[in-house]
Amino acid sequence: MAASLQPASAGALVGRGGRVRKLKNWLSERLGNAAGEESPQREQARNLAVAALLVEVLRADYDVSGPERRQVLDSIRGMLGLEAEQCEMLLELAEQRVDEAHDLHQFTSEVNRAFTADEKIGLVEQLWRVAQADETVHKYEEHLIRRISDLLHVSHRHFIAAKLRGAER
Repeated sequence: MAASLQPASAGALVGRGGRVRKLKNWLSERLGNAAGEESPQREQARNLAVAALLVEVLRADYDVSGPERRQVLDSIRGMLGLEAEQCEMLLELAEQRVDEAHDLHQFTSEVNRAFTADEKIGLVEQLWRVAQADETVHKYEEHLIRRISDLLHVSHRHFIAAKLRGAER
């Protein structure tokens, strides 16, 4: 005798620990609100991840120059649309988070979750702008940007194109 594959009733699902509610919460958390809006927490996490990756490149050559720091602020402002004071506060928070971080995954996974492929390529371009802001790209900066690009699933072709665009001033 074949087992019946009848769907469970809505009452049964809600009665068993509120699975429908949990599923809705999980979906809205992963996919955002129905109108395509980001929750404030998701937006903050995304902004912090972007700023942290910029800070990682800023510090990669162990020499933080004024032009590089200004480029990080310009990149934050341009990518995230924040005011100058907000950019400064976000940069300070990102520096603290980078100090506490053990790897890049916590930042790149948030960017992967929140950004389209084109936005990721744009971020890689901004990383190159930071590395090139002091007129010298250190081998550690280049290696780090390559690693971040790989973690963001940016192809080598797009990586090189972003590098070339980043060099244009």
